[in-house]
Amino acid sequence: MTLSHTRAAVLFLLLLAACSARSEDAALPGTVFEEVPTIHCLGVRWTVKGDANANATIAVAYRKAGTEAWLEGLPLFRTRPNPHPENKSRIHTVAGGWVFAGSIVDLEPETAYEVRLKLSDPDGGADEKTLSMTTWHEPRQPKDMTVYHVVPGNGGGSGSEADPFKGVAAAGVAAKPGALFLLHKGVYVKDDCEKNTWVLSKSGTAELPIIFRGAGDGEAVLDGGGDHKTEGRLVSANKTKYIWFEDLSLRNRQWGIVAHEGSHWTIRRCRFENVTHGFTAHNAGYDVAQHHFIADNHFKGTTTWPRTKGIEPYAAATMTGAGHEFCYNRIEHMGDGFHSIQHGNISACDFYGNDIFASTDDGLETDYADFNVRVFRNRIVNVIHGVTAQPSHGGPVYIFRNFIYNATYSPFKLNNHTSGVLLFHNTCLRAGDCFKTVNGGETVTNVTTRNNLFLGTGGYGYYSIGKMAHCDYDHDGFSGYTGPFLKWNGRNYKTPADAKQAGAAYTGTGPVAVDPKSCFASGLLPPADPDTAYAAKDLDFRLAKDSSAVDRGVPLPNFAANAKGAPDLGALELGEAFPHVGPRDAGQVQAMSPNSK
Repeated sequence: MTLSHTRAAVLFLLLLAACSARSEDAALPGTVFEEVPTIHCLGVRWTVKGDANANATIAVAYRKAGTEAWLEGLPLFRTRPNPHPENKSRIHTVAGGWVFAGSIVDLEPETAYEVRLKLSDPDGGADEKTLSMTTWHEPRQPKDMTVYHVVPGNGGGSGSEADPFKGVAAAGVAAKPGALFLLHKGVYVKDDCEKNTWVLSKSGTAELPIIFRGAGDGEAVLDGGGDHKTEGRLVSANKTKYIWFEDLSLRNRQWGIVAHEGSHWTIRRCRFENVTHGFTAHNAGYDVAQHHFIADNHFKGTTTWPRTKGIEPYAAATMTGAGHEFCYNRIEHMGDGFHSIQHGNISACDFYGNDIFASTDDGLETDYADFNVRVFRNRIVNVIHGVTAQPSHGGPVYIFRNFIYNATYSPFKLNNHTSGVLLFHNTCLRAGDCFKTVNGGETVTNVTTRNNLFLGTGGYGYYSIGKMAHCDYDHDGFSGYTGPFLKWNGRNYKTPADAKQAGAAYTGTGPVAVDPKSCFASGLLPPADPDTAYAAKDLDFRLAKDSSAVDRGVPLPNFAANAKGAPDLGALELGEAFPHVGPRDAGQVQAMSPNSK
C-alpha cells in the first residue's frame, strides 16, 4: 500500500469513528410515561437512547386545558442510577441511554392540564410530546351510602339507630361497598375482638368505599388494651382497598393500622396515641398500592427530647407504592414522622403541610424513592435529620420550601449512595455546621441545590465526607460558620471564594453570604442549645425587608413562581404568609380544594 493509500485509509477510519460518535451522541426518543397524579403535582418520565455525551435537554411547559398561555416548568431531570450494587435501580437504567424524569408542582386540584415536553440535542434527535393530564382530588364521600350505627359492645345488633351493632367486630362482618359506619362515643376493641385485634378483610370500591367514622357525639376510641410496647395490631387489614377511617382515636398498641398490600386508604382527622407505628402499608409497589390519603391527623408518641435512647422505631406512617398524599398531619414525639422502606419503594408521592415536633430520628424520609417524590412546605422542629434520602435510587426527589429548625445532625441526610435529590428554597437553622453530610464516605450522586438558606453557629458552611459525584451546589445562602467554609471530596476550602475558584462544588455564581442578625423580621437566630425543645409557635421564618436574602436567588421555573423579580433565598418570599401546617378545619379544607364538589 502506498503512503497516499495509507493516509486515505486512516482518514476513512477517522471519518467512520466520527460518524459513529455522532450516532451515539444523537438522542433517540423512547417511551413517555405518565406518573400517577396527585392533588397538586404531575410527574412524567421519558427514556432516551444515545446521547452519549449527555448534552440533550427536555424542556417542560404546561397550561390549564382550554387556556392559551404556556407556563415554563423546570426541565426534566437526567437521572443517574444509584451506583451501589445493593441499591442500583434497574428502572433508572436504560441500555445505551438515559431516563429523564420530572414534576410540575403547585397545581390546582382536580384540574386538567396540558404538558408539553421538547427534546433537544445539538447532535440530533429533536422531538416533542404533548400530554393531557389531570390532577387528583381529596377523597369525597359518595351520596348513596348506607348508614349503620355502632356502639361499644360484644356482638349483635342490626346496625339501625335504634338497634346499633355492638362492637366493631360486628360492624366489620356487615361491611360492604357503600357502607358508612358511625361509631358512637365509647371504647371499642378492648373486649370485643380476639386478642384485641380488629381484623378487616372486606374492601370497598372506587365508587363506594367502606367508611368508619366517629359519630360526633363524643370520642370514639379503638383501644388495644395495652401500651405502645404491647405486641400485635390494633387493626389488621392486609390487602384491603378503599377503606376510610375518620374522626377516630386509636391507641395503646404497638401497631395501629396495618394494611400491607392495600390501596386507596383514607385516614382523616384521626388521633393516634401511645402507638409505636401509626399507619403501616408496605410490601406492594407502584401498580398495587396507590393513592393512600393520610391527612389532618394527630400522631402523638412517647419519645422524649433530647434523644437519649439512640434510634427509636416509632413512626407515624410507613407506606410504599405511588400517588400517596401525607399532608397536614401533626406529629410529635415519634421517631420518624414518615418512615420509608425498601419493601415496595415509593414514587410520585407528596408530603406537605405537616407539622413535626421532636422526632428522635427523622422528620420525613424519602428513603428508597424511585421517581418524582415531592416533600414541601413542612415545618420540622427538633429532629436529628429534617428530611432524608438514604438512598434515592436515582430520583428525582424534590425537597423544597421546608422549614427546618434544630436538626441536630443535619437538615438533610444523603446516605447509602443516594442519587437524584434536588434541594430548593429550604430554610434551615441549626447549631454548629450550617449543613453537613456525614455518611461513612458513600457516594453522593446527582444532587442539586439552589436558593436555600443554611444558618449555623460555627464550624463549616458545608461539611461532607461523602464522595460527591455529578453534584451541582450553587446559590445557597450561608451564615454563622467560622470556617473553613467547605469540605468537598477530602479537601478543605477556607472561604466561599476559594470554593468557587476551585470549581469543585460551585461552577456558577457560588454561595451567597447572609447576615444572620438582619435575616428574619423576628430576629430569629439558629438554636443556641440543640438539647432544648424549641416551641414551633415561637419561630417566625418571615424575612426582614432589609434581609440580605431578599432578591438573592436565581430563577427556578415553577418552583419560584411567586417571586417578584429575582427570587428570595429560603422558603418564604418577602411578604408571603407562613403556609398552613398541621390539621385543618372544615373551612380550610374547602379553601385549599377550590374545585372540590
